[in-house]
Amino acid sequence: MISFDAAVRATGANVIRGERAPQELRIVTDTRVVQSGETFLALRGDRFDGHSFLEEAVRKGARVLIVDETYAAGASVIPAEFGDVVVLVVPDTLRAYMALASSVRDRFSGEVIAITGSVGKTTTKALLTQLLATTFGERVAASPANENNEIGVSRFLLANAHDGHDVLVVELGARHYGDVAALVDVAKPGIGILTNIGEAHVEIMGSRERLAETKWGLFSRGARAVLNARDEGSLHRAPTLRDAPHWFAATKGERISIGGRATLILGRDWLLEVDDLESRERTVDVRLPGLHNRVNLAAAIAGAEEVGVPLEAIVGALPNVHLPAGRYEEIRISGKPRILYDAYNANASGTVAALDAFAEEAGARRIVVLSSMAELGNETDVLHAHVGEHAAKSQPAFLLVGGAHAEMLAGGALHGGLPSERIVHFATNEEAAQWLREHARPEDVILLKGSRVYALEEIVESLRRR
Repeated sequence: MISFDAAVRATGANVIRGERAPQELRIVTDTRVVQSGETFLALRGDRFDGHSFLEEAVRKGARVLIVDETYAAGASVIPAEFGDVVVLVVPDTLRAYMALASSVRDRFSGEVIAITGSVGKTTTKALLTQLLATTFGERVAASPANENNEIGVSRFLLANAHDGHDVLVVELGARHYGDVAALVDVAKPGIGILTNIGEAHVEIMGSRERLAETKWGLFSRGARAVLNARDEGSLHRAPTLRDAPHWFAATKGERISIGGRATLILGRDWLLEVDDLESRERTVDVRLPGLHNRVNLAAAIAGAEEVGVPLEAIVGALPNVHLPAGRYEEIRISGKPRILYDAYNANASGTVAALDAFAEEAGARRIVVLSSMAELGNETDVLHAHVGEHAAKSQPAFLLVGGAHAEMLAGGALHGGLPSERIVHFATNEEAAQWLREHARPEDVILLKGSRVYALEEIVESLRRR
């Protein structure tokens, strides 16, 4: 909720019939959920225009409409059928939506933690939220899956930045150069967790340097930094921060030296906390598969500590934390091999991490199903070849490759020493599922990894049916 006067100030709106305005506005952008008395804000997108649904919004009871100047100019006057509905005319409705969210955020007295990075941000968000709940319970709110752009972040803040919450965890995505800083201007986080600076969206960003600059926008408003101690980009840029960061890392058990404050997970049973004054060690029970997920857990622990969650509460919660759906998710189908589904999304570093975790899995035979990765720009071929070669190192019984860059995956695997007779090409997910039905055994274990666009969950559903 936001007061009418604050909304006008935040957006610089030209008000029509303002004498009929309610004191507070509850803003929605989807006419399917409009309720009587609410405010409908008309967003424009590539495939939709909310201004086409204004009459529907009024019919469902919208009391206030927020429209842009283009619509208002074309309409000449606000149509008579809108009756006594209040109208706010703004230059751009998306910018107005962000300004409204920013205004609500300014009045929120709790802590805002923002997470970004090329891989692991959604997993880190889920793990952090579970740890925060040990202290703050239901007074923690986290942004939903995929709600990490201008619209999603604004919607989340408008709905949750109120006195019913003490901590908000918001994920910040980046599809274009500078996106993270623009989202930071809305969310204004006090703590920023950067999982890593990888290669995701290099094609859109234009270069690795522009990608790094975009991710580093997380700290453009002075958020306290929580950084990956094994990420070269973060190590390089850390000296530019106003305050020393809180580092995090995970190892297979070996000890590493990190200056300053650090949270380290060593193997699956040691947590090491270091700062300038003391070093604390705790025996822990970490059940998450894969080193990359333990890195995400270390980031979550560091973030929870920054907001005041006691270390003992964190240690007690570790045996019960779990990964979000689609991230190395174990799926069991009666009479079929065990499946590890990690195809929510994929880039090179994330795929290599999943392959490393899979190499530790027990099974009569390990079968890897790799689909292609997206938005890698001029590094597409070399990164697919690298992933294929890495897949070969673990010597799977079979490697299935598909998608637009399957040839590069296969070529990398051949270069890595995997015999051609163990490499299988598939043109469709159903073709891959049929091969698995015919060749995989119940005692085998299967990894499914690929970019979201290839919908590898279709393989799982096909195996469930037959």
